[in-house]
Amino acid sequence: MANSRSARKRIRSSERKHVRNRTVRSAVRTTITKARRALLGGAEGADPQQDVRTAIRALDRAAEKGILHKNNVRRRKSRLASMASRLARAAQGEEADKAAARSAAAGGAKGRSTRGAGTKKAAKPAQPAGTAGRRPRRAT
Repeated sequence: MANSRSARKRIRSSERKHVRNRTVRSAVRTTITKARRALLGGAEGADPQQDVRTAIRALDRAAEKGILHKNNVRRRKSRLASMASRLARAAQGEEADKAAARSAAAGGAKGRSTRGAGTKKAAKPAQPAGTAGRRPRRAT
C-alpha cells in the first residue's frame, strides 16, 4: 500500500486513466475489425471506404490522446490501407483471381503467411532419458 497522500492520489488517478484507456482501445479494435470485415465483404450493406476512414479516424484520435503509440497507429493504418488497396486491385481482376486475392489481402490461407512455406527446419534430436533440462558437463 502507498505510504504518502500523493502516492495514494496517483494510484486513484492512474486507475481512472486505465479504465478510460481500456474503453478507447477496445473501441479502436472494434472499428478496425468492422473495417476489415467490410473490406472482405462479410458485412452486408456496409460501405468499406467509410468504415476504413472511421477506423483511421479512431486510430488518430487514440494517438492524439496518448493511448496508443504513434508508431503503433502508423503501422495499423498502413496495414489497413494496404489491405484496402490490394482488395481494390483484386476487384478489378478476373473472377478466378478474386478469391485468391482476397485471401492474400486478408493474410493468406487461414491467416498464415505463404512466405517460407515448405522450408521447415529439421527437428532437434531427442535427448537421452534423464538429461532433459540439464546443462552438459564440463570436460575436466
